[in-house]
Amino acid sequence: MRFGLARLGALALCAWLAACGGGDKPWHATDITGSMPKLQFRMQRANDAEIVSEQNYRGRVVILYFGYTHCPDLCPTTLANLSAVLGKLDTQAYDVAVLFVTVDPDRDTQPVLAQYVRGFAKQVEGLSGPPNGLLALTRRYRVMYKVTKDTPGHPYTVMHSNSVFFFDRAGTARLVTTDTGNVAGITEDVKRLLSSN
Repeated sequence: MRFGLARLGALALCAWLAACGGGDKPWHATDITGSMPKLQFRMQRANDAEIVSEQNYRGRVVILYFGYTHCPDLCPTTLANLSAVLGKLDTQAYDVAVLFVTVDPDRDTQPVLAQYVRGFAKQVEGLSGPPNGLLALTRRYRVMYKVTKDTPGHPYTVMHSNSVFFFDRAGTARLVTTDTGNVAGITEDVKRLLSSN
C-alpha cells in the first residue's frame, strides 16, 4: 500500500503530540492525554448490525483503528499485533475492545466486515457507518484517508493513516502509535490503562 502524505501526516501528528505527554514512567506509545477529544461516535457494529456508540464500551479500554478489509498488509498486520496483545492480557482482555472502523464502507458491507474481523481475536469488532458519520469520526481524531474508485487506467485504491488510538475506561484519549510491532510494550501500556481507572 502507498501512504504518501497520509503516512507523513500521521507521523507528524505523533511527533507533535509527543511533547504533550507527561508522567513518571514513559509509555511505549505516544502520550496524548489532554490533547485529543474523548471517545465519541455512532456507528453500526458489523458483528450483529447493532447501532453502537461510545456508551457501549464505557468501563473498557478501547483501541481504535481505521482501515479496510482489502488492505494487503498494514491492516491485517496491525490487527494481528493487537490480537497478540489481547492474548498476552489473559482474562484482562475481556476489559478491552478493539474497534476496527472501515474507511471503505462501499466495499466493506456488514457481512464482509463481520467475516473479516472474525479472523482475529473475539474482542476485535468491525464498525461502519454512513459517509458523513465516518467523516465526522476521522476528523475528530485527525485521521486521513482517501478512496479512489475504479476509473479507466486507474484501479480502485485506498490510502489511510495508520494511527492506533488508545482510550482509558472513561473514554479519555490517552495514547497513539503508528507502529504496533512492539507487542510487549503495547501490552504493558494497555495493562497500565486497565489499572489506572
